[in-house]
Amino acid sequence: MGTPEFAVPSLRALARAYSVVGVVTQPDRPAGRGRQLVAPPVKTAAQDLGIPIIQPDRLREPAAMEQLKAWAPDLIVVAAFGQLLRPAVLDLPRFGCVNVHASLLPRHRGAAPISAAILAGDSETGVTIMRMDVGLDTGPMLLARSLPISDSDTTASLTASLATLGADLLLETLPGYLAGTVPPRPQDDALATYAPQLKKEDGRLDFSETAEELARRVRAFSPWPGAYCLWQGQPLKVLEARPISGRGVPRTVSGGLDGPALTCADGQLLLIKIQPAGKRPMSALDFARGTRDFVGSQVS
Repeated sequence: MGTPEFAVPSLRALARAYSVVGVVTQPDRPAGRGRQLVAPPVKTAAQDLGIPIIQPDRLREPAAMEQLKAWAPDLIVVAAFGQLLRPAVLDLPRFGCVNVHASLLPRHRGAAPISAAILAGDSETGVTIMRMDVGLDTGPMLLARSLPISDSDTTASLTASLATLGADLLLETLPGYLAGTVPPRPQDDALATYAPQLKKEDGRLDFSETAEELARRVRAFSPWPGAYCLWQGQPLKVLEARPISGRGVPRTVSGGLDGPALTCADGQLLLIKIQPAGKRPMSALDFARGTRDFVGSQVS
């Protein structure tokens, strides 16, 4: 059970090592300017592998449950599926359900653990293979592996790295788990943090934060929902930026040899790559050179 690109390496790894009897993924969704239906990456991968697929709106649908029972899986593996599993599903396989979760549990339970790790300024993140229960990422852990977070990592780059790490760790975990030699370990709930699903408005930059915090926000929200502020009443997407020292009037654009910068509560946010409304992504320095009223203006 999985949906986005993060889950594809785990599916492919499973298909190489085990008999995958079926794939459950989310329905096709409209995307792009034309709002054409687009298949989730896991569906495309399953089709390439020749594995049967179902795409229920909700797992509780009778047809979905009937198909799960017909497949009679020994184990269900979940990776960024996007739906909570009810007891009827959790209890169906004799080895239960295991989850490939993109954080070092119990830190960053929830839907957006990779973005949350960057936002929090964590020095490392990782993948935890856990046995699922009825809670949200609260089940006992099997194995975990860590990965350092660099100052240049975005959610996109970390997702790709963690997807590969998760697939490798899954194949490392399953033989011992199925044989009973990798016992589940309970999480310490006192150390738990929560990473809620991101919303579009989360990308709005708040200049009462420090330059370091805003730079992390830019990285954490790349590629979605995207970091932005308003300039001349229109969204100005900030695609790449880094914190620098400097002072000025908050939310004011200052100029410099390295490019334009926005003054924050502490320091300045140097704009490296931006996307003005109605334009393509471009160098912030080039935009400032070609837009005379940019430097000295204010954003909100």
